Amino acid sequence: MALLALFVIGGLVVAELQLGVGRAWLDDALQAEPDPVTAPAEVEPPAGLELPELVAPAPVADTAGEPAVRPRAVRRTLAAALDDPDLGKHVAVAVAGVDGGPVVSAVEGRGGETVTPASTTKLLTTTAALAALGPDHVFTTRTVLSGQGASRRVTLVGGGDPYLASRPAAPDDAAYPPRADVLTLARLTARELRARGVRTVAIGYDDTLFSGPVASPDWEPGYLPDAVVAPITALWVDGGRPESGVGRVDDPSEYAARVFADALRRQRIKIRGELADRPAVPEAAPLAEVASAPLDQVVEHVLEVSDNEAAEVLAHQTGLAVTGEGSFAGGRRGVAETLGGLGIDLTGVEVYDGSGLSRRSRVRLDTLVEVLRVAADPQHPELRAVVTGLPVAGFTGSLALRFDATNAAAGAGLVRAKTGTLSGVHGLAGIVTDAKGEPVVMVAVADGVPREDDLANLEARLAVDRIAAALTGCTCTLGSTS
Repeated sequence: MALLALFVIGGLVVAELQLGVGRAWLDDALQAEPDPVTAPAEVEPPAGLELPELVAPAPVADTAGEPAVRPRAVRRTLAAALDDPDLGKHVAVAVAGVDGGPVVSAVEGRGGETVTPASTTKLLTTTAALAALGPDHVFTTRTVLSGQGASRRVTLVGGGDPYLASRPAAPDDAAYPPRADVLTLARLTARELRARGVRTVAIGYDDTLFSGPVASPDWEPGYLPDAVVAPITALWVDGGRPESGVGRVDDPSEYAARVFADALRRQRIKIRGELADRPAVPEAAPLAEVASAPLDQVVEHVLEVSDNEAAEVLAHQTGLAVTGEGSFAGGRRGVAETLGGLGIDLTGVEVYDGSGLSRRSRVRLDTLVEVLRVAADPQHPELRAVVTGLPVAGFTGSLALRFDATNAAAGAGLVRAKTGTLSGVHGLAGIVTDAKGEPVVMVAVADGVPREDDLANLEARLAVDRIAAALTGCTCTLGSTS
């Protein structure tokens, strides 16, 4: 019986060996021929069969792009809105495709082809800042230590952070963008001082990154005394506002240093003497630093809420990066040079600040159209924050409480635009979604409204809203039946 079992087992082993050899032979044979399932292109045609060469098929339609606008459709749509006497003595409108094509313009009344841009100026400023500095750029505020023994001094060095705060945001505060703050900087500085065995210091502050006057010579003389805007410096907290948040402080740099010194005292560092306004010495040793949010986030907020002070800081920073001069004059040159490098035509354009507070500035609507087109261009992803920062009609920022009137409500959610408002000037510049669901660039400015007439200014603003809202019902882009 055992012999029989051994015979059976032996036979099975021989069979398995033969089967294994057979499988190996079959695998080799299969590998010699390409698999028609996994590699059909490698299978040779049957003998005698001639196949034509492969030819790439012709496209069945033209490549899709952003449609240009139809001039007649635009003018027909806007005729009634432009005829509104509430727009005042001069109104100019331009509509264009996002990706090129002709600009359809209409100018009514006295004033020519240029307008007072007001806060639409911030589109030029932020575009130039992003192009010159890059969307990931951050602004750093730092402390350094100089001197020996009883003469040791900590200097707070301003880095031109437009949103440097006096203290960290509360845990439930979802403020955007995130802010660096001097309380955190004081904690880091105190820790480094204690590590060095230093318990008593004098405090100095350095705001020399920016130069020139703290107010534009082209502003109204009452802007600073009336706390319309803060003095523009390279060192401040809370946008140059006091703890109450009401008004502006007279000396933002000194106020920031005082807030920092108080925070350092709370970290058990003794402060000796008075605050000193003096530059940091070159041999000073680094202590600590805090950095702002990336520039693209800063730009989004500047545009959304139309922040005048932050826009001026960005203009100064652009001037510093491009011309080496962080001032109103340097910012003006830096912005113009950078926009020119982007291919934007600045013929006839005169811009005197970064925020649009100057009434002397004049801009062609075509220039604003070009800025928006470049910012929306996929070839310039570094500028995208200019588009994403535009307020949404009826929902966000400076447009949150607009477009609720019956004859402008159609624009809610479909208009994204930077506002431009001074007494007597009302404008919008942005992107509107038309009746086909296509985006079009739109700029509308009424700058001939009586300055002292509050009711006239309110009605003019509503009339500009109606212009933008009318475009949402227009089949204005090419390919429509209108």
